[in-house]
Amino acid sequence: MHSEACNRLEILTIDEDAKSLGIFVAYTYAWLEERKSFTQYPLEEEIKNLINYLKNKYTLEKLKEDPIVRAYRDFFWKIGIDPTKTRPSSEALVRRALKNSFPRIDPVIDAGNIASAYTMIPIGMYDMNSIKPPLRIVISKGGEVFRPIGGNELILEKGIPILIDSKGIVMHIYPHRDSIETMVRKNTSKLLIIAAGVPGVGKDLVKKAAELVAQLLEKIGWRWCKIVEIA
Repeated sequence: MHSEACNRLEILTIDEDAKSLGIFVAYTYAWLEERKSFTQYPLEEEIKNLINYLKNKYTLEKLKEDPIVRAYRDFFWKIGIDPTKTRPSSEALVRRALKNSFPRIDPVIDAGNIASAYTMIPIGMYDMNSIKPPLRIVISKGGEVFRPIGGNELILEKGIPILIDSKGIVMHIYPHRDSIETMVRKNTSKLLIIAAGVPGVGKDLVKKAAELVAQLLEKIGWRWCKIVEIA
């Protein structure tokens, strides 16, 4: 079943109007065959190493000068979001790490956050049992319903880049908000991992971000396709 999913991994396309914004993604598929229990939090060492790495590389004052941070900030301005008020998720994670604070939500979600902070690439993870492929990144027509994690239901305006499945569920507002309808849950056993690219960011780095999530998941008992698709 999972090998078949890997063989048919090309499930995501980007409409031309979204491509014109310079949007591209790297994505892969991971699954859990046997859920493991841990006596201690399994990614503590990885988070400690991450914080040390980031503190050696950045300061809060110099972070905004990083070219990857700059690229996502520029993209936010382009789509009408003020990045000084709504920060790109990857930048927000690095800022927390530099203050010795890093979220420990759930090891699966944390694997995505660790990879995002290392690479500065925003990452989304989605429960494959809640999704009906194929998926598309499109520009909203206006009127679409979005149910964000940790927020109230929104009726979207026209002109917003969004990720939708074939049922029309708005899974994600690109590249910074995910839907409660397709989010990772405690019983999630099949995952779609998506790393979000924008102009000024190399495809190799975005691909590396998706790979790093999957490699971290391997440490907690997951398997993955060993293939990363670029769309």
